[in-house]
Amino acid sequence: MAVCARCASAAATISKESSQPGWTCSAWLDLLGATDPERRYVGEHFGVTLPDPGQTTGLEISSRFQIDGMGSLRLWSNFLLYRDGVSKSIPVVFIVHQGILFTVRNEDLPVFRLQGQRARSQTGSAADSIDLILDLYGADVEYSADVLESIYQRLGEIGRQVLSEAMSDEDAATVLAGIAEEEGLNGRIRGNILDTQRALFFLIRSRRLLPGQLDDAKQILRDIDSLNSHTAFLFDKINFLMDATVGFININQNKQVSRLTIFSVVIMPLNMVAGIGGMSEFSMMTAGIPWPSAYAGLAAAMGLMGWGTYLMLRRLGTGRKPKGR
Repeated sequence: MAVCARCASAAATISKESSQPGWTCSAWLDLLGATDPERRYVGEHFGVTLPDPGQTTGLEISSRFQIDGMGSLRLWSNFLLYRDGVSKSIPVVFIVHQGILFTVRNEDLPVFRLQGQRARSQTGSAADSIDLILDLYGADVEYSADVLESIYQRLGEIGRQVLSEAMSDEDAATVLAGIAEEEGLNGRIRGNILDTQRALFFLIRSRRLLPGQLDDAKQILRDIDSLNSHTAFLFDKINFLMDATVGFININQNKQVSRLTIFSVVIMPLNMVAGIGGMSEFSMMTAGIPWPSAYAGLAAAMGLMGWGTYLMLRRLGTGRKPKGR
């Protein structure tokens, strides 16, 4: 079976560097888009099973954070990916086995890319595998905070458009689509940080964190609590903008209904006159008048009656408006 050379070389290098049991070594093997043969090769080399992260999304919450019988730590977490206006939750599998941190994912994530650059440029920045995991979770929370700031900016622009003096139905439809996108992104961020929160609680309950790591985990949890308050505020703001936009749509529809009502009232007397013109009695009353003149007079009377009805309705409508002070 052919196996990618990069996996073989990485496995050989890490196996030489890592010989300590437990979670104390800071060796990190990141498998990005690895195929089944590649995962199987690396897993057999290190004596660990590496699952496909795309097939672990259906796990129960209680099964996503565990320590197996060999003392290996296994975490299944979702990380935020926001690119070109499209957001995704990317599943990532963390496995700490014999001091080596294995991360398995199918898509590139900016959080992992930046952390990898930091690990290469700042040797010794992470003392062990748990430090690496906490750094990745902390970077994901910061990344989510940056995306939340962009939501604030876009909702501010939408709010100025909604609260403008005039907004057509087409503009309202565009605004509703934008609000729905921001609501989906905000909900995805909230779900991801709650997932991170559960993972951190599991690490704290495992009682295997060093004092400094425990402080870092608690600080990340405080940051998550702060983000939760921001996501709750954004949900309230989104609901307000949604209600305001729907209100503008209702106002525009009421205006259209009002126009149709006025039109129906205006043509009501015209229908009566037209009905009279179609009766045989009208022909008898205008027997001595040429029919072109008779019907021209009837049409003129209908026009005057319709115009008069419109002016009367307009005056009544103006009289009902409250007078400005």
